[in-house]
Amino acid sequence: MSEAALLSESQSDLPRVPDWKTVLAEAIRDPQELCRELELPISLAEHARRAGNGFSLLLPRTVLPRIRKGDPRDPVLRQFLPVWEETQAVEGFTTDPLQEQAALAAPGILAKYHGRILIVTHPACPVHCRYCFRRHFPYAQALDGGQTPQKETVSGAQPRLIAPVVDYLSAHPEVTEVIFSGGEPLIIDDVEWTAWLEALEGIPHLRRVRVHTRMPIVIPQRVTAEFLAAFKRCSLTKIVVLHANHPREIDDAVGAAIQRLRATGAILLVQSVLLAGVNDSAEVLAELYEKLSDLGVMPYYLHQLDRVAGTHHFEVPEERGRRIVVELRQRLPGYLVPRYVREVPGATSKVPIF
Repeated sequence: MSEAALLSESQSDLPRVPDWKTVLAEAIRDPQELCRELELPISLAEHARRAGNGFSLLLPRTVLPRIRKGDPRDPVLRQFLPVWEETQAVEGFTTDPLQEQAALAAPGILAKYHGRILIVTHPACPVHCRYCFRRHFPYAQALDGGQTPQKETVSGAQPRLIAPVVDYLSAHPEVTEVIFSGGEPLIIDDVEWTAWLEALEGIPHLRRVRVHTRMPIVIPQRVTAEFLAAFKRCSLTKIVVLHANHPREIDDAVGAAIQRLRATGAILLVQSVLLAGVNDSAEVLAELYEKLSDLGVMPYYLHQLDRVAGTHHFEVPEERGRRIVVELRQRLPGYLVPRYVREVPGATSKVPIF
């Protein structure tokens, strides 16, 4: 099927009920409810309640069918269920491991890399990944000097960021790429997305717009006809970097959302975090990358875990990571092997490990 046909078909095949905002509003926040839904020991709920203090459970119901019931060690569940290890203080794991607060250049702008900026579009996410490197990030300070509630979840809440970002870009002609980050950039609504894209098209030296997102993976309904139309109209080179860690995250609904994104002409990539008990084997990662490549998504980065407080139980030793990459090179064609990298505070790009 042609790209044009895929895009037009999206008008009729997108899920109508529930829409993405309803899915987001009805996400599971109560650990006891999650344990009941997944037939897990209720004792896990109390651990999750304590471990989630300050960064609580949040899991859309769209993810539940991808989790094996009755299995506390399920690799998809492990990414989202708070566990008691998060309460342990471990040397070397800090609240700001990447020193991002030092990179704040203006409201909502992180100037970490040469020639490109990150826009922290919104503080909210559709899901709370337990390994998140921004789980302690001061969004209120980053967005507007402390005026934005850190737990704000209403989409379309940050249009006031557009003007200062445009002002910053106008004063920095060396910036040729904008990277939408968060939180979750696709949690803002379609009207605001259209405003962002139209504003960025007016910057003459801007060449690319990149969106780093987990949303099409956890709530594929977010890939609406309205978003697709605005994205397709944008004349800038468009890159979407999906975040997926395990092949069971890619079900039929996710695959359909990815196909609709492809129809906009965007370049689609995937980045993963190497996580103990989730994807720390070449077999699992190879299955993920082959499954996504069939959908037109190419591997980008395999990240070494950022050492943020509360995530030490996810860390995979780098030597094991190197062995996994060697095995991936033996199993897969070179274009399906991601770059194994870490982020180093102050570095102007990701740093290759192997």
